[in-house]
Amino acid sequence: MSEIVRTVTRWIFAFIATYGVYLVAYGHLTPGGGFAGGVMLASGYVLLVLSRGAKEAEKSLGLRPAKALDSVGALLFLAIAVLGLVLGQGFFENFIQKSTPGEPLEILNAGIIPLCNIAIALKVMTSLFVVFVVMASVRFAGSGEELEYTSEEE
Repeated sequence: MSEIVRTVTRWIFAFIATYGVYLVAYGHLTPGGGFAGGVMLASGYVLLVLSRGAKEAEKSLGLRPAKALDSVGALLFLAIAVLGLVLGQGFFENFIQKSTPGEPLEILNAGIIPLCNIAIALKVMTSLFVVFVVMASVRFAGSGEELEYTSEEE
């Protein structure tokens, strides 16, 4: 890719990442949330891979850290659910909202919902990124070309 494409991609990535974080942070007040924000963040990383190549994009998010963050997102979501059982009265109980209710339409009024959005966004973003990398690797493997994106553990 040309230097112009790489520069514009870097600028666009900043806007995509900012919008993805916004969707996650305000998902309990506006349309959006963890899934939509995670898809936006993953699309930003896919754009980086397409414009700069896998080796250059691996500097910002590699395959091994993506797999680890994928597991962290799932475990964080499960931990929030179990904490509702332990600290509240049931599985996924909104124990933060019950102990410290906030003002309506404020960022901190929703209790565990923003935390769930963060966990879901982390899981969705890294899962989609890993799927993209694996599909790109399979495509290169089937065409007889050398794989551009490889992992040390596989």
